[in-house]
Amino acid sequence: MIENFHKLPLYSLKKSEKEQLLLEELNQLTEMHRIKCVEYAHYLEAIGYTQSQAETLEEIPFVPIRIFKELEMKSIPEKDVFKVMMSSGTSAQIQSKIYLNKENAILQQKVLLRILGDFVGSKRLPMLVVDSHATISDRRLFTTRGGTIMGLDFMAKKMIFALNDDMTLNVDNLEEFANTYGKHKFLIFGFTFMVWKYLFDEIEKKKLKIDFSNGYLLTAGGWKKLKNEAVSNKDFKKRGEKVCGIRHYIDHYGMAEQTGCIYAECECGHLHASIYSDIIVRRYRDFSPCEYGERGFIQLLSSLPHSYPGHSILTEDEGIILGEDDCPCGRKGKYIQILGRIKNAEIRGCSDTYATSF
Repeated sequence: MIENFHKLPLYSLKKSEKEQLLLEELNQLTEMHRIKCVEYAHYLEAIGYTQSQAETLEEIPFVPIRIFKELEMKSIPEKDVFKVMMSSGTSAQIQSKIYLNKENAILQQKVLLRILGDFVGSKRLPMLVVDSHATISDRRLFTTRGGTIMGLDFMAKKMIFALNDDMTLNVDNLEEFANTYGKHKFLIFGFTFMVWKYLFDEIEKKKLKIDFSNGYLLTAGGWKKLKNEAVSNKDFKKRGEKVCGIRHYIDHYGMAEQTGCIYAECECGHLHASIYSDIIVRRYRDFSPCEYGERGFIQLLSSLPHSYPGHSILTEDEGIILGEDDCPCGRKGKYIQILGRIKNAEIRGCSDTYATSF
């Protein structure tokens, strides 16, 4: 059914239309993974889920996100494993392993580019990456961080890395990029803590004159570390404009366990679910669905995980559904606010993990 999703505009369906489309697809995925993944079948049996069809999205069974750290959850034979994505984590933490065949890897990349293209356009643009080339060349570092950068390569006309392998700022690369591409629309990508520490801090310290006013900064992860330093989203954007003129920001929420289905930030500062995905917020006491505006655990639904049973995941994040079908930006679907990790949960965001070294 996934081809039906590709034919539709990303944020075009109202609540009832979207739920009907997603419910049918997610029911099929539940049954497929039950048949093809023994561990998932045992899990469904353990929680007493015997339905062949859920009647609502809220009835789709979810797995706790930590299951991907404890069990080998895949619905494809070993010979078809094309890539194993690793979640972020320190050396002391067990990382999730997400098994992809070639078809699922291509699908995730296609949807990621569709979503980002809705915010920055489909034209390939020069991209400055606030990271080092070693992040993608060293296989030991190839977790969500490296995978995200590699996934963005297909929307980059040219990709330049702003940092040296020792994570110092490459001033020559930075100035050359600004001089060559700064007069027209371009992209900057980085994980929030790294942008703050290795781009904004260094531009100020070195008193560089950089004009990135035509740039669109795509960010992800790292908010826990910044919030611990009393840096808000508003503070982050204000500083970016002050030090190098950045005025366009697109943050997003996502994770290795559901790569591709990101929740991107619109012009109104809201994170949106596309037609490929949805979000349910559940109460702490009994996991029942929350009302709009009510704080709870985030459950993520995605139509993309075909090679592993990750189509319905209960995360360790807290959030709020702000509304649905009525965002001033005009996009349909739910829009959300992420409040952060639940208390005592592991730090696992891409740049939060990196930040634990400092």
